[in-house]
Amino acid sequence: MKIVGRVVGALVLLAIVAGIIWRWETNGWGSLVWLVVAIATPMIRAPFANRTAENTITEKRETGTEPVLLFLVMAGTTFLPIVHLLTGVFSFADYDLPTWATVVGAVIPIPALWLFWRSHADLGRNWSVTLEVREEHTLVTNGVYRRVRHPMYTSLFALYLASPLLLHNWIAGFSGVVSFAVLHLVRVANEERMMRDLFGAEYEAYVARTGRLLPRLAS
Repeated sequence: MKIVGRVVGALVLLAIVAGIIWRWETNGWGSLVWLVVAIATPMIRAPFANRTAENTITEKRETGTEPVLLFLVMAGTTFLPIVHLLTGVFSFADYDLPTWATVVGAVIPIPALWLFWRSHADLGRNWSVTLEVREEHTLVTNGVYRRVRHPMYTSLFALYLASPLLLHNWIAGFSGVVSFAVLHLVRVANEERMMRDLFGAEYEAYVARTGRLLPRLAS
């Protein structure tokens, strides 16, 4: 049954990709850039997710709202844009942008995808989809985490902020920005609370010298 499910999933994915490519002239060339980013993001994450699946989890900190928030992010960042790109159902909310704005939207994902990959690489086995404490959990303060506590969220914000420049539609373009912003507001507080519980004064010192999403300005 797993093989059948994978085959069906692959066929559905191919159909979606083919459909978006087929309609690129209607949706604009920015939709092709959006498609590349939408495919690249889970591909970058997949090997790290496979690696952390072997972790021994000692405590789960997932709140009751987290599954709902993750579903909303998936809907906002992926489902709604795909539905629009395949059907044009939200075309009443289209807007026009100059070519240079779409070019900016196409350039932003380049450093953002690198940062997305680098933040996973620097976290190593400490990364997880949900809030979990693993055996031998460590506080990572090197690499891209040296000056920023949540560079992965920074990279995702950049990717989702590029969407309105690529998909010229108020719903398909901004749904990812809004849904991810809500997740960030709720989740980061819980994540930092977990880190304080785990690492105490060490984490407090780390917070004092770093920024949440961007490097802290020198005082």
